[in-house]
Amino acid sequence: MNFIEIAKKRQSCRAYNKNKPVEKEKIEAILEAGRLSPSACNGQPYHFTVCTGDSARKVASETMSMGMNKFAAQAPVMIVISEEDYVKTAALGAKIKNNDYRSIDIGIAAAYITAEAEAQGLSTCILGWFNDKKIREICGLDKTVRLVITLGYAIDEDHLREKKRKTAEELITYKE
Repeated sequence: MNFIEIAKKRQSCRAYNKNKPVEKEKIEAILEAGRLSPSACNGQPYHFTVCTGDSARKVASETMSMGMNKFAAQAPVMIVISEEDYVKTAALGAKIKNNDYRSIDIGIAAAYITAEAEAQGLSTCILGWFNDKKIREICGLDKTVRLVITLGYAIDEDHLREKKRKTAEELITYKE
């Protein structure tokens, strides 16, 4: 599968087969893609915590307040992405340019993770609604949790939905 095929096929999954575990070698390939993702000054200001079993269930429960993300309870794997400190050069650049490079880098890593998951035949959903404090306790983290990614096999009935995107004309400008 080439990258455009992955981009066309990947969607946020909201119905996981909770009885089908994810193979360890697939999780490792997905994490390797995240590890290889580009980051400012190659600083990789993030950490991936992989939760399965009871830990995954506990993390999932901390993403479901106010009726949100109920599907997370079905996902057999939760990847928690926490923020780490900048390397010195990226910290200086962030300060001078008033730009949050960590958030950018975490977004890129999440994109690589979700794309590789799709290539592995797995489904994902990137969650931004969660209880940071409780997830830190569950995972033994002392740094801010920035994203949680659900990971697993979609149920057979989870068909590809039509993508609602801006047209190229609305989104792209060429300048010479």
